[in-house]
Amino acid sequence: MADRALVLGGGGVTGVAWELGLIAGLAEAGLRLADADLVVGTSAGSVVGADITSGHDLEDLYQRQLAPPVGEIAAKMGRGVLARLGWIMLTSRNPDRARRRIGRLAVAARTESEAARRKVIEGRLPTRDWPATPVLRVTAVDAESGEFTVFDATSGVDLVDAVGASCAVPGVWPPVSIGGRRYVDGGMRSAANADLADGYARVVIIAPITQGFGQMASPMAQAAVLTSAGASVVLIKPDAAAVQAIGKNLLDPARRAASALAGRAQAAAVLDQVGAVWLADEAAEGSA
Repeated sequence: MADRALVLGGGGVTGVAWELGLIAGLAEAGLRLADADLVVGTSAGSVVGADITSGHDLEDLYQRQLAPPVGEIAAKMGRGVLARLGWIMLTSRNPDRARRRIGRLAVAARTESEAARRKVIEGRLPTRDWPATPVLRVTAVDAESGEFTVFDATSGVDLVDAVGASCAVPGVWPPVSIGGRRYVDGGMRSAANADLADGYARVVIIAPITQGFGQMASPMAQAAVLTSAGASVVLIKPDAAAVQAIGKNLLDPARRAASALAGRAQAAAVLDQVGAVWLADEAAEGSA
């Protein structure tokens, strides 16, 4: 088995903030998840993955989440879009067909332009360069074929475009054009796509959303499969205080600071749980 994988799930702008707060809090306590061999990022997790592998100071990245959301627009997935997505997921028995239907919805939706959205994504990332190490994998879904797609440093795709595609929530943000194809949110396949960590001995999954829906595999189910394959796995989800801070609208930047603070506060409660997985080999060597 390969060694350590960090899986970062989707969850909107508040999910980005909560994940960065949690990771910063763990790092302050001496547990550096950015030292992973593999980082898998889906939707919000792709932003966090690009952040923590950029080489920029983690504390600075965390502090950015506490800044007032000047110039940012609070988006919201309308009830109509939610209803259509729910209907598609519940009535499509084939996952690829479900994702194709979601892709058609995304392409037909009236949103801001791709160019405008790209500027927002570019402004959120500290770099446009893929990391040399660790391996960063960013997930998306082909809007036309429904095919699950994974971008990394070998794909020849700009990091900003890859992250933008992974964050392209259907009906809210425009699909992202890459190589003549259009892509939408990787969370339309799974909220975390933790199965990409298959083959790694130690896996930490940080997931603002842990449930699945219809044909979307849940991070909880994927964690169970990894465990059954012999990996040591821990799944961290928002605690009660974080859930309250995040609120009902995951796309509201006004709740970003509170979400980051809640993530940092939660780090102390999960430190031993995460450390038991992340530092398993070191602990064994120390007791030998």
